[in-house]
Amino acid sequence: MTLRRDDTLARTVAERLRGFPVRALEGGRRAAVALAVVDEGPGAGVGGLPRFAAPSDRAALLLTRRSAALANHAGQWALPGGRIDDGESPEAAALRELHEEVGLALPPGTVLGRLDDFATRSGFVITPVVVWAGAGDVLAPNPGEVASVHRIPLDEFLREDAPLLDALPGSEHPVLRMPVGTSWIAAPTAALIYQFRELCLLGRATRVAHFEQPRFAWK
Repeated sequence: MTLRRDDTLARTVAERLRGFPVRALEGGRRAAVALAVVDEGPGAGVGGLPRFAAPSDRAALLLTRRSAALANHAGQWALPGGRIDDGESPEAAALRELHEEVGLALPPGTVLGRLDDFATRSGFVITPVVVWAGAGDVLAPNPGEVASVHRIPLDEFLREDAPLLDALPGSEHPVLRMPVGTSWIAAPTAALIYQFRELCLLGRATRVAHFEQPRFAWK
């Protein structure tokens, strides 16, 4: 399946989000992340994905690798995002962080909706915000926060071997990972991507808040 970043996909994703009863969580340190749908565009492959040189209108998600200098989750795969400021909505925080981290400035009207809140082992409650981000032609990663930016085609998240589930000793629920090329992304980021895939791309109302995270993500 090849998913194009076109009006049909935008309408479908928005309709599915509108009809989904989001589960919000209380407490924790509040954060928001952006699941930003962009063009695959020109660039290099990652984690075993092929390199591509020509512009492409295949739909993709923007992901980053966090800077090694960060105190929390250094070097890990992430969605653009961060703490919600006092008086700020999750939508506003997600758009602000998208601009601060990768240089992509978008108006409030590009927000399509929310997914379920996800409580992390490191003490954050993350609100995932789905954003229609346009072509995203010019990005300017903040080197203090972002080591690299990647456009992962949505097709890659529809692989038959996704998700990968691993037992975690002492936990009732498995760790969830999403394969990407010959590599993988771990929860919590992977859990949010998996719910996006299930609901927004496949129309299946799937919950993910119960999935575990690998121990390296607990700090």
